[in-house]
Amino acid sequence: MATVIRSKISNKITNAANTVSNKSQAKVSGMFAKLGFQAATDEEGLGFAACDDLDYEYRQGMQMDILNTDGAGGEGEGEGSSEGMVEGDSHYQRDGTRHPSSSFKDGGACDELAAQDKPKITAWEAGWNVTNAIQGMFVLGLPYAILHGGYLGLFLIIFAAVVCCYTGKILIACLYEENEDGELVRVRDSYVDIANACCAPRFPSLGGHVVNVAQIIELVMTCILYVVVSGNLMYNSFPSLPVSQKAWSIIATAALLPCAFLKNLKAVSKFSLLCTLAHFVINILVIAYCLSRARDWAWDKVKFYIDVKKFPISIGIIVFSYTSQIFLPSLEGNMQKPSEFHCMMNWTHIAACILKGLFALVAYLTWADATKEVITDNLPSTIRAVVNIFLVAKALLSYPLPFFAAVEVLEKSLFQDGGRAIFPDCYGGDGRLKSWGLGLRCALVVFTLLMAIYVPHFALLMGLTGSLTGAGLCFLLPSLFHLKLMWRKLLWHQVFFDVAIFVIGGICSISGFIHSMEGLVEAYKYNIQD
Repeated sequence: MATVIRSKISNKITNAANTVSNKSQAKVSGMFAKLGFQAATDEEGLGFAACDDLDYEYRQGMQMDILNTDGAGGEGEGEGSSEGMVEGDSHYQRDGTRHPSSSFKDGGACDELAAQDKPKITAWEAGWNVTNAIQGMFVLGLPYAILHGGYLGLFLIIFAAVVCCYTGKILIACLYEENEDGELVRVRDSYVDIANACCAPRFPSLGGHVVNVAQIIELVMTCILYVVVSGNLMYNSFPSLPVSQKAWSIIATAALLPCAFLKNLKAVSKFSLLCTLAHFVINILVIAYCLSRARDWAWDKVKFYIDVKKFPISIGIIVFSYTSQIFLPSLEGNMQKPSEFHCMMNWTHIAACILKGLFALVAYLTWADATKEVITDNLPSTIRAVVNIFLVAKALLSYPLPFFAAVEVLEKSLFQDGGRAIFPDCYGGDGRLKSWGLGLRCALVVFTLLMAIYVPHFALLMGLTGSLTGAGLCFLLPSLFHLKLMWRKLLWHQVFFDVAIFVIGGICSISGFIHSMEGLVEAYKYNIQD
């Protein structure tokens, strides 16, 4: 009898030890896989699209570890536990949907990622990525927002910074849940995962589809804006040439066609970094020129009342200039010390608020009612051409980032979603892009050109995008997801903030969208050229 008891106790201890060992191995392997993912992302720098792609590979490696662990420890945890882990924990997938296990040939990819033991990015490097997103060339439209909003426009620049900083933090909070010991554990990896978790169990993939659609719209609209601003800047730089703005847009798009052949963004990201630095220099030059005319500043032109018809468009412009929520989850996962994320968000948005407010106010005071949609068009012809050429170079080299991101989302959703893809795979067995897939990429480039030709209005398009997807991704969805996932843990003032942000964001989004559409229809109807 004693022998039987000792045998049972020994078997239980052995099974428990194997289970703990397998779980520890999975965690360690996942940790090294994550380190490899971080290193690759650090090399990409500004390419958040490539970061998303590497994030997908990392999650595949993590799921492989979990599948192997469940298979090895089957006696300890049971078959149902393994199956529940794969089906329930959608945060190991790119879009919250489970890829069939047959898609993983072996653990080689995971082992290769685990071998890359390189440091993650620091808080300063993460802050640079956020700054690059919210301090881009679209600040050139902010003085136009002050033209129609006056002092209220300045207040909105501050208000949008505060709200976007807050919603970025609560979006990251939705990635975490408490374990049995009361410690916060990261259980989700992306915006899509959060959306799917909120819609589960009735519609487990609906939220991810909504976020993907909003993301695609914003990315494609950003590409269109780059083409529009390129044509606008070149046309106003060389007005004596017999070349129209549409013709300049066509020339710019011809230079962008090689984007269809992109496989990664390493080289493009390096050029984009240099162009971003050049853009900061250009902003300083514009402010310096405005300061040189400080004696002529028209303080009496800054109004306390608003243009009811055009001010909602200004709201969209301001919101669009702060959009960064799309890649914040991946960015926070890349940081050496995720605890520094809140501090990083604070100083980046405070800096953005101060620089944007000063730039918009100083530029508007210089040109007052003559302020144009792209503020560099107000510069004297002697320096306008030089500044605009640099900005066009910045726009053209920034175009591949949102374009590649949009292509990635479309390909993964429509052509590479395992057995659930709507269309056949656009890649061959050797990993090369098929000819018709290349044709679709070229068609997307041409589509951005056609939109830029038929709607060549920078401020209206920017306001429309900010009202439609910017407000949704920055205001509405983060507050809604935070309420849904953290309802029982929130204090009353947090609930109030979330509800207030959702209501205000909804009102601004609807009014901005309606007025932007009215402006676009009117501009197209009367063929008003900027």
